[in-house]
Amino acid sequence: MSFSVKPVLTGARTVLRPFTEADADTMWEIIEDPEVVRFTGEPSRELTPEFVRSWYGSRADRPDRLDLAVTDRATGELVGEVVLYEWDPQARSCTFRTLIGPRGRNRGLGTEATRLIVGHAFEHLGVHRIQLEAYGHNHRALRVYEKAGFTVEGVRREAELRDGEWVDQVMMGILDREWAALSSTAR
Repeated sequence: MSFSVKPVLTGARTVLRPFTEADADTMWEIIEDPEVVRFTGEPSRELTPEFVRSWYGSRADRPDRLDLAVTDRATGELVGEVVLYEWDPQARSCTFRTLIGPRGRNRGLGTEATRLIVGHAFEHLGVHRIQLEAYGHNHRALRVYEKAGFTVEGVRREAELRDGEWVDQVMMGILDREWAALSSTAR
């Protein structure tokens, strides 16, 4: 298994598609959004528009991760991203992350995008486990992950100082059999 095939996944409200370099300007705006900054942590390097253009332009070439653009199905507008990365072939596990910009929030797009990529990982790629981390004060994201079937596996209490406040890091995970049970009851 690898993430070299970059699918298009279509839901009722969203279309997940491979990134292109043309998405960089919109993703730059999303990455710079104050709420995205508040809930995603500091980047590991200084971000520039040139780096962001190179990053999103190269996502289709990466067999070790699956980065997909989240678009509004009705308008085609790019509103965020979903990513599967840190693939561990022995454990058949990976890490998930997402970010949704201001124009994509509070409309169910993040929830559907999460379900689409998680379903793809379990049903088509043979993934056994998907894990994620989120800040404890990111209530919107935690609700999305719970709706998609993720379970809290632990909390690193006051793990990071953000804007003068100690925040928890919540670790969540979902297994293939849990997804299958959820999927069978949803039909």
